[in-house]
Amino acid sequence: MSAADFIQANITLFSALAFLAMIAVEQIAIRLFRRKGKTPLQDSAVSIFLGYMSQPANALTAFITLGILAAVEPLRIATLPVTWLSFGVCFVLDDLRFYVHHRISHRVRWVWAMHGVHHSSRNYNLPIALRQSWTKHFTGTMLLKIPLVLVGFDPVMVTFCGILNATYQFFLHTETVDQMPRWFEAVLNTPSHHRVHHANNPRYLDANYAGTLIIWDRLFGSFEAERADDPPCYGLVKQLDTLNPVTVLTQEYVGIARDAAQRGLTMRQRLGYVFAPPGWSHDGSRLGTEEIRHAAGFGPQDRQRPKAPTHLTQ
Repeated sequence: MSAADFIQANITLFSALAFLAMIAVEQIAIRLFRRKGKTPLQDSAVSIFLGYMSQPANALTAFITLGILAAVEPLRIATLPVTWLSFGVCFVLDDLRFYVHHRISHRVRWVWAMHGVHHSSRNYNLPIALRQSWTKHFTGTMLLKIPLVLVGFDPVMVTFCGILNATYQFFLHTETVDQMPRWFEAVLNTPSHHRVHHANNPRYLDANYAGTLIIWDRLFGSFEAERADDPPCYGLVKQLDTLNPVTVLTQEYVGIARDAAQRGLTMRQRLGYVFAPPGWSHDGSRLGTEEIRHAAGFGPQDRQRPKAPTHLTQ
């Protein structure tokens, strides 16, 4: 085993133990201190299983991403020094990159097929943070990191910023924390903000895509505050009634294949079932999230969401 492999193995082991320790702390808060939250054993086991089984795919994704970033590095227009200032700027810009990636994940069905796994539980707890797909490297969203390297940031720094962002987000997946101080809620993503993101209430659909900084949602019109009179209900718009991890991983891909294989469709319509927003249909027989919001009486909203490509019905 090389030194790099040894270090990577120890980081993975430490991360696994740290995440399990935090899950145990959440359980203590719920059971001993009567904090809000629930962690059904079978559902949590599926989440943890999916999380740790996705590690090889995550490692492959990181390897491919770092390789791509290193390949484009000679094309950079500048070389920024590795300093605390450049690290801070890189983190903020990478967080914006995550916002774009996350928004795409909800508005392009091919990417949603990967990301929907994370949203498939009807519960909201720390194990849900580990519920990830194994197909992340098929989406192509890793290419969103390239501009950061082209403007001069070190590829390793860019990759490290992404790891820090993902680590911060782990702690957002809990009901045991109510509200943070007002200044904190105004700038940073919090458990309250992220509960909204995981909710399937019509009011909360397609909101709060932030990774670390909630300012992007406030800036781009996708912010929604958690309301006491509309408590979040978690899961998918069309709930998944299974704890079979294979079904959880593949159900949306199966749906895409089934929809795109219908007889009598044009090529454009078939592509619509792959790349249009979830809920899109060539004949308008299904409801997307915008239609669901409208049907619930919320009417037009000021969120700047991408529109469904209606030209695909032609």
